[in-house]
Amino acid sequence: MDPVNAAIVYYSATGTVHALAQAAAEGAEKAGAHVRLRKVAELAPPEAINANPAWAQHLRDTADVAQAGIDDLDWADVVLFGTPTRFGTPTSQLKQFIDTVGPLWMQGRLADKVYSAFTASNTAHGGQESTLLGLGNVFYHWGGIIVPPGYTDPIQFQSGNPYGTSHVAGDGPPGEVALEAARYQARRAVNTAAALKAGRAA
Repeated sequence: MDPVNAAIVYYSATGTVHALAQAAAEGAEKAGAHVRLRKVAELAPPEAINANPAWAQHLRDTADVAQAGIDDLDWADVVLFGTPTRFGTPTSQLKQFIDTVGPLWMQGRLADKVYSAFTASNTAHGGQESTLLGLGNVFYHWGGIIVPPGYTDPIQFQSGNPYGTSHVAGDGPPGEVALEAARYQARRAVNTAAALKAGRAA
């Protein structure tokens, strides 16, 4: 059987979600997947970005990360979306990307894939769970198979969020617990996709 294809599609302003996305990519690769790490397009105006030095710096630091396209979703067997939370919802940048995938959806090409999501907020709670649950609404429309981390590994009892990896950015960059949770979440999603792929091939 061919390896599972995993797309890690994310938006990050100052680097927190980028770090989680990199950890998710590591977890997916460790599970044997072919991985594409992709950022969505930045929509904010330069004056907003340049008003925050960390935002401007992160944009420069990730200039070499390929931009997500709908072909990445078509290619993938499993997709993990990462986004900061904005008032309890995904960022406009990620939502804009999602809003472009109608042609794939109309052809049924987003159905029966495995989906999962991760997030960060500046404060504790801060809309993390509602952001992840909101992305679930998208996956329902697509006919996706939602694979959350749940409490299925010891790391989840440390990270504490069964809906998806999350981090409080106000506490600093993601530490090892959050990074390992992201790796685990990606491994679980890839392993589930691999089982589905094997079953369909049988």
